[in-house]
Amino acid sequence: MTHRAWKTSEETLRMFRSLGRACLLYDIQDSHSGNMAIKIKDEDGRDQILITATGSQKGDLDPSQICFLSATETDYGYYKASSETDIHQKILSIPGVGASMHAHTKDLTIATMDDLPKPAQPPDFEPIDPLGRRCLGDHIHVDWFAVPSGSPEMTARIPERLHDHPATTIQGHGTFVRARTLPEAYFLLTVANNAGQVVRGARKLGVDVEALRAAIKAAPGDHFAVPPDDYDLDDAEACGFPEETEILAEFRKAGARIYESRLSPFHTGSMSVRGVGDLLYAPMASMPREVGGPLRKVPLRPEAGDSAILRLHKTIYAETDFQTVMHCWLPEAEAHSYFKYPGEDEISDRIVPVDAEGSFLYLVIPVLPARVDAETLIRSLHDYKVAVVRGGGVWAVGQQSLSEVLHHPSSLREICLYRIGAYEQGLDLRKMEPKKAKKW
Repeated sequence: MTHRAWKTSEETLRMFRSLGRACLLYDIQDSHSGNMAIKIKDEDGRDQILITATGSQKGDLDPSQICFLSATETDYGYYKASSETDIHQKILSIPGVGASMHAHTKDLTIATMDDLPKPAQPPDFEPIDPLGRRCLGDHIHVDWFAVPSGSPEMTARIPERLHDHPATTIQGHGTFVRARTLPEAYFLLTVANNAGQVVRGARKLGVDVEALRAAIKAAPGDHFAVPPDDYDLDDAEACGFPEETEILAEFRKAGARIYESRLSPFHTGSMSVRGVGDLLYAPMASMPREVGGPLRKVPLRPEAGDSAILRLHKTIYAETDFQTVMHCWLPEAEAHSYFKYPGEDEISDRIVPVDAEGSFLYLVIPVLPARVDAETLIRSLHDYKVAVVRGGGVWAVGQQSLSEVLHHPSSLREICLYRIGAYEQGLDLRKMEPKKAKKW
């Protein structure tokens, strides 16, 4: 084919760089790993692929490190493009697909490792968390390849896997996803890694993951609460209250903190601030500083088109005097929500801090069942300001600001990390918990 001199637009370059930096922050890439690709129309109306150059640092791409290729012809002379270009080319030929990404999703990769003789066909990975089940389905294919990078076997198998599933994993290497847009592809990667993180955390706490998977398969409705929202393709820069400069800055700061602190995967979670008759609402609360997410002004009263998550925000405001609400899909809390103390048959209904700061802030944090009603959740939020819903994420409330309500899921993550770490070391959590927690 004859190459034409294409220029990378500033908007495209900024998107590639921003998501490259986001990958580094979320620790699903190293400095040079992974690749990103999108399909666009060239000036003659033909499909064109833009893909990152092999070995490039995705967070600091030069324009020359985004390669322009035909969507239908293989050009063996274009050596700069990723070694997995043929895989991306085939993925992008799937109807409706406009973007593909590959990343070293460490938690999912570790969760799918085994030491069995090779060659072998690993079992599918089954998420136990609501985000994974909703966005990725009840399983993610896992494949082993003798040459797990750019091999002909991968080029044949991976696009085939992605015809019917949004994500697929290579044992010991990482994950490929396909999506409509590049931000949506990144969203799927973080959700996939989050699913691996929940499984790893549950295993560290002694949870029988295989028994839990069987129980979920038998009765999914008993294990998952309010369903996560579908991915919103609307403009990430959309803002319904541009004149509210101070609160706008608070939303963006809190969204960046949620993302950077890994309180919820990219473009998941939600947060809101009560107005007089309106609600200022971020439906994709986990927002890297350079990417952002939509910010809405919606009526405080319930409406027919409200998602289940937004409806619960409005219910909390209708029944309380709280001024802020935040909801996060915190993987450590999701894993801990299935914890049983050694020797006990029942899942614990509380998380008790064993660290100094956590114990100072909270006596206990309640863990509520998936089928909890709104009244019980609201009563728990009145008493504790934060609650974990098994299969439904972490809910927190505040009386003043987003900064105040952000403190709760942020503190809860550390509380869970300390408990998981202590349990890993074989320590007796009962002995470490404050005695007054027994009288909550």
